[in-house]
Amino acid sequence: MEDEKSYSDICGGRLALRRRYYSPYCREFGLSSARLSLRSLTAVTCAVWLAAYGLFTLCENSMILSAAIFITIIGLLGYLHFVKIDQETLLIIDSLGIQMTSSYASGKESTTFIEMDKVKDIIINEAIYMKVIYYLCILLKDPAKPQEISQVVPVFQVSAMFSCEIFFSPSAHPCPFCSAGFEFLFSEYWR
Repeated sequence: MEDEKSYSDICGGRLALRRRYYSPYCREFGLSSARLSLRSLTAVTCAVWLAAYGLFTLCENSMILSAAIFITIIGLLGYLHFVKIDQETLLIIDSLGIQMTSSYASGKESTTFIEMDKVKDIIINEAIYMKVIYYLCILLKDPAKPQEISQVVPVFQVSAMFSCEIFFSPSAHPCPFCSAGFEFLFSEYWR
């Protein structure tokens, strides 16, 4: 069984939350962000190249234009390969663990697996980003001291951009990562 809900991020971009049920003990949650906009890509490229052309007219050095083209291409490739996350999935297998996968715009995938016995708790953390934003985190146990936390792992990097006005005001519908939404994700696993 699968269902999908749409939300907005802090910048007004579209986010889609997808749930898949493979069995009562295996579920997958996916969060997809909007694809890279051709309009914004064109605007940034034009701005860099116009600034380079302005410097070229002042200095009359053709290396400036070549450097602008090179910097634009390298910057775009770096952004697509290391920054722009298109989709994130969280696969929960009840007795085994949690697998987190991030798919970048360049096609690169990053996968992390956390064994269930290393998970201490799952919390909703908050941060201030011109507004208060909330994001889901997994607290990992310290192997030497099981009562202490060794690491805090944010689950969905894209979700850190959720708008608190849209999702966390009492009058709005619940966010998928708080109160009822938190149970929506993990009710069968952590009670």
